[in-house]
Amino acid sequence: MENLMIPSSVSRPPLIIPSKQESLSPFSENPTKSTVNYSKILNPKTPDAHLNYLCRNGRLSESIGALDSIAQSGSKVRANTFISLLQSCIDYGSIDLGRQLHARIDLVEVKDPFFETKLVSMYAKCGSLHDAREVFDKMRERNLYTWSAMVGACSREQRWREVVELFFLMMNDCMVPDDFLFPKILEACANCGDVKAGKLIHSLVIRLGMVCCTRVSNSILAVYAKCGRLALARRFFEGMDDRDTVAWNTMISGYCQKGDSKEAHRLFNAMREKGTKPGVVSWNILIGSYNQLGQCSVAMGLMKEMENFGITPDVFTWTSMISGLAHNGRTDQALNFFKEMILAGVRPNGITIASAISACTSLGGLNIGLEIHSLAVKMGIFNEVVVGNSLTGMYSRYGEIEAARKVFDRLKEKDEFTWNSMIGGYSQAGYCGKAYELFMKMLDSDVKPNVITWNAMIFGYIKNGDEDQAMDLFQRMEKDGKIKRNAGSWNSLIAGYVQLGEKDKALGILRQMQSYSFRPNSVTILSVLPACANLVAAKKVKEIHCCVLRRKLDTLPVTNSLIDTYAKSGSIHYSRTIFDRMLTQDIISWNSLIGGCVLHGCSDTALGLVNQMRDSGFKPNRSTFSSIILAYGFAGMVDEGIQVFSSITENYGIIPAIEHYSAMIDLYGRSCRLGEAIKFIEDMPIEPDFSIWTSLLTASRMHGNIGLAVLAGEHLLDLEPGNILIKRLMLQIYVLCGRLGDTSEVRKVEKLNILKGPIGESLIEVGNTLQTFVTGDQSRPCSDVLYSWVKTTAEKVKTNDYDNGFLIEEEEKEEIGGVHSEKLALAFALIGSPSQPKSIRIVKNMRMCGDCHRTAKYVSMAYGCEIYVDDTKSFHHFKNGHCSCGDYW
Repeated sequence: MENLMIPSSVSRPPLIIPSKQESLSPFSENPTKSTVNYSKILNPKTPDAHLNYLCRNGRLSESIGALDSIAQSGSKVRANTFISLLQSCIDYGSIDLGRQLHARIDLVEVKDPFFETKLVSMYAKCGSLHDAREVFDKMRERNLYTWSAMVGACSREQRWREVVELFFLMMNDCMVPDDFLFPKILEACANCGDVKAGKLIHSLVIRLGMVCCTRVSNSILAVYAKCGRLALARRFFEGMDDRDTVAWNTMISGYCQKGDSKEAHRLFNAMREKGTKPGVVSWNILIGSYNQLGQCSVAMGLMKEMENFGITPDVFTWTSMISGLAHNGRTDQALNFFKEMILAGVRPNGITIASAISACTSLGGLNIGLEIHSLAVKMGIFNEVVVGNSLTGMYSRYGEIEAARKVFDRLKEKDEFTWNSMIGGYSQAGYCGKAYELFMKMLDSDVKPNVITWNAMIFGYIKNGDEDQAMDLFQRMEKDGKIKRNAGSWNSLIAGYVQLGEKDKALGILRQMQSYSFRPNSVTILSVLPACANLVAAKKVKEIHCCVLRRKLDTLPVTNSLIDTYAKSGSIHYSRTIFDRMLTQDIISWNSLIGGCVLHGCSDTALGLVNQMRDSGFKPNRSTFSSIILAYGFAGMVDEGIQVFSSITENYGIIPAIEHYSAMIDLYGRSCRLGEAIKFIEDMPIEPDFSIWTSLLTASRMHGNIGLAVLAGEHLLDLEPGNILIKRLMLQIYVLCGRLGDTSEVRKVEKLNILKGPIGESLIEVGNTLQTFVTGDQSRPCSDVLYSWVKTTAEKVKTNDYDNGFLIEEEEKEEIGGVHSEKLALAFALIGSPSQPKSIRIVKNMRMCGDCHRTAKYVSMAYGCEIYVDDTKSFHHFKNGHCSCGDYW
């Protein structure tokens, strides 16, 4: 194992180019028959000599004609000559000529076991294990070489279970393996997990006195170690007289496989102390283990230590590091290692290239991916399936579907992953027709669709809004495709409905999934939790959390998602509890909690968490900086926010994205620094989008700057000319600034029937029932009571309109459209509950107006309850007469 070498492609004997009179190829379809008349030759050895001559000179196809002439003359061929012919078939990989020779087997004088063994080897090495087994089973007499040939053939095809079966047949045939065959059989036991057979062979080896053979004892050790029986492996290892590098590596690998890197490392050190020098394979085992466990820093340290000991990292060392870093989110370092590997002169293999491409896909670096693609072409490994699959996935991920298809079409060999990557790429890009076309081609290919293929098709259709086709495929996969649904099939539907905004249907599929006795997995939880990230789904979040705990699905991604979902459903205290109880946290954990605190207006807590995060060794990323700037905005700390924005690029090398610019406009706007806000927009290196101008419009409205409101509104109209709500706001702005009737802008807006815009709608859960209220609705039996409460409450609410701002609203005034939906929902929650609620949660489809905002503040103080309202502009938490938005929304 220590001296393991990667063999190059097997070189075949050079072909002798025949003359014009001879056959053009040893594999020509119409071989030239020999013109020699053997009946006229006196020397009986001449036929064998001529056949051997043909073998030596690469004219194998002519031997068939020569054998036919020999048959006509009534002569025979010696077994050794026929064995030479069969060996030539093996050398050239020609099973067709081998079959023709087999058909002329009667020409052999004496058929001994060695001859028949060669026939078995020919079929096995030419790729027809079935024919090899057929010859083997018909043999009347088998010797050790015959059994070795058959065991070797099954081993090459990795038919491990058959190798074990052959061992038992061999013993029934009273044939005992030797020290060459035992390791092959033990390898099969290890690879198919048959510890029982391994133990039996162990006892047999002891009785035969072969336990002292190093190759055999190492193979026994490998059975116990690979099958996870480390106690048995350790006992056997400790009792070994001769522990070579292979034995040490086997034990180290066994502990690594179990995930016990600490004990593996201890054994590694003991190996050196006992005088056995670790080779590159020993180091690679340990480095690979740490990478798989996500401890890439330890692995890097080992690689440096390895070089200090004078051992040069090979392609497996580099590949392990690149793959480990890529899979653990350290994509920048993975690509840096790849570059260092090339500079070090180490030639990457297919897995190295695939790992580097995976890093590019995660990092968002298509240009680097193109460079690696070019390198793979230059190295001639472009057509390897693992490389082609990673390239197909990369191009699909970036929406470069045509490039992905070119890679797909050029691959000579395709596996299930190849087909699934291309079908999934089409589905993700919205080309469901092309995905279905490829799906049908796959049905006619050698590689049949599996459950992943069906799931990709289902998700593609539902993601692109074709619910009927998705459900049709979901029903057909078991009936027509004979493929059993798995949790992923249900997850595809759930995730698709969530993306479509059909949250209730997503939750319905989850209930149906459980009713069919399918257990939700972590992907299910991650798919469905976004459907619960709203105020009226707080109870559903708790149900899912209980399911997570029961099923032991509390992985790091799931826990992070729970922190985020609890915050968005109004339960930030649960988010904090979960966070504090986590054994390990990553940057997403911190960002989820910090973002939740900002959402609830808890700026001091959020900034305190940022400091704790830095003390814990985490560096802020893009998401963190967005939350930090918003938190400084809530706290009125404008200068600190400006400093943070500058540090994003200067100190962290991060290019600010649109969310950072939007957060800066909010920062300036909350503190009424509107001049700086507009200057900031003018200096932006990227084009301001809808969120930027919306933030400026909010600032202008709240601080009474009518000029900037017009500017922001007109930019919003340019970006979304069909947005009815913006048109409604602009009409109010034009009226306030006296431009009604004398400007083209107003006349253009007035021509539109904007009064038919969206109607306010509020959702509230009361008594485990979801209630929907619409502005001005009087159809409920209790409407009189609700309206009476609203009227009485309105008389008690202070009507101090905006101190500095001006009044423009998305929703029509109550005098025109009727009582707003959130007031009706509040009234129903307070009147319809048997006891006074401690908290009220409302989701509204429009921005909450100023009057409703004041009403909610009053109710929270007068009734002593907490009110949560999530509208399209802000998250409001009303408590003791105050709102978490700081009256800025």
